[in-house]
Amino acid sequence: MKQAWFSAFAIVSLAPCHALHAETRSESAATVSSTVLGAPERAASGQLAGAFQIYPYVEGTIYRIMTAPERVTDIVLQSGEALVAVASGDTARWVIGDTSSGSGTEKRTHILIKPASPGLRTNLLVTTDRRSYHLLVTSARETALAGISWTYPRDALIALHEDEQAQRRAEPVASGLTLEKLSFDYLISGDQPAWRPLRAFDDGRQTYIEFPPTIGVGEAPPLFLISQGGEAQLVNYRMRERYYVVDRLFDQAELRLGTKRQQIVRITRRDPLSRKARP
Repeated sequence: MKQAWFSAFAIVSLAPCHALHAETRSESAATVSSTVLGAPERAASGQLAGAFQIYPYVEGTIYRIMTAPERVTDIVLQSGEALVAVASGDTARWVIGDTSSGSGTEKRTHILIKPASPGLRTNLLVTTDRRSYHLLVTSARETALAGISWTYPRDALIALHEDEQAQRRAEPVASGLTLEKLSFDYLISGDQPAWRPLRAFDDGRQTYIEFPPTIGVGEAPPLFLISQGGEAQLVNYRMRERYYVVDRLFDQAELRLGTKRQQIVRITRRDPLSRKARP
């Protein structure tokens, strides 16, 4: 039987990383957003849902977590994903365990972490039967995230294509999706509405815009393509679950919603198509 919320999996103690413990500092609630979202990792465009951080999963990325003493922070894995091991750089001053929720294919593993005191830093390596997660964990005096989880763009894209094929049974089967050709080289900027996209990517033919789960709560924003001269033109797209699917590539587009106080989010291709078209 498990004691409290500890599991039987091994916590692997690594050699102390002196560079991580050389500097300690207190952090206030006002700096949580900049600490988590302002990190120089590729995942810094994650969305906050209450006190829960949602990141798009990118292999090799380091994800930051803010914790606090006497508070448990929950690291939530994908449904059906099995935990293999957790390795921590500091097992003496951090309490780490796991539990689960749901059952069958909907069973989810929760890794629970709690620091002994504020001003601590360590790293975690979480390995599962599907992928590995690299995390940098810090502790503040009072402010902490309730937990973090991920979206999985590649898994969702495969499911999206399968759904499209099911809806087009009478049409010729399109060529298969080549994951190696996916380009995630897009920048999301502008306002911060609840529906702000997590990311945009393309497969060389179609462009996909991924939204957070909150896109299903209110009104969805229309999509406009922006010309080199700055003119906006409404473009056709399809909505599949949390994705806009655009049957073309573009350099820049905007999502606009509202009249008096219009919210605008820009989607910009880092390597413009117009540059590639030049002789």
